[in-house]
Amino acid sequence: MITYEEVLSRLHKNSDGGYRIFHSKLLKNDRIKLIGVRIPVLRALAKEWKGEADMFLTFPDEYYEITFLKCALVGALKYEEFIKRADRLVPLLDNWAICDTFTAPCVKKHRKEFLPYIKKYLQSDKEFTVRYGLVMLLHYYVEEAYLPVIFESVSNLKSNDYYIMMGAAWLIAEVLVKHYAEGVCFLKEGILPKETHNKAIQKACESFRVSNEEKAFLKSLRKS
Repeated sequence: MITYEEVLSRLHKNSDGGYRIFHSKLLKNDRIKLIGVRIPVLRALAKEWKGEADMFLTFPDEYYEITFLKCALVGALKYEEFIKRADRLVPLLDNWAICDTFTAPCVKKHRKEFLPYIKKYLQSDKEFTVRYGLVMLLHYYVEEAYLPVIFESVSNLKSNDYYIMMGAAWLIAEVLVKHYAEGVCFLKEGILPKETHNKAIQKACESFRVSNEEKAFLKSLRKS
């Protein structure tokens, strides 16, 4: 059974000072303490410590890397085990990097069961809890059957927090890439705030999966 001190020792041995400075600037959050371990190394350590999720959940969230490992270990669990622990982790999310990488492949086979959790997260007053709900929709629900859920979810967002709006734009951009016609119909309704609407178009136009003709039409839908 691994201890917190042993984990910190391994993390510090794998730290990279230059990466710590670089990543800190990307996170734009001075409250987050970084050791400076690169993502591939963290993922390798998560594989090594597979089965230690409950022990990690007892560790303090003093460092970014500890929270990342908690999410990686819990995200790798089977659905029944993941869902028992998800609500303990989601409120800890305080930055876009961990939020966007906290995936759970088990949700693919349990999308209907997980939808109530997503709806709960989207109603939170915490910026990154809401973003997590949007990210999970993006990862596992961009299919025709769930498009009404996605459109309703982004339409009902009340917050104008930056990372929520950008999460919504990212989600709608992915809809445009995979279900262009339906995404265009939604954009034409004009429901999204200007910044989110235009960012969704921008991100969709950055994709090689959208044709030049489609990109030109999307740009014509931008709000001025």
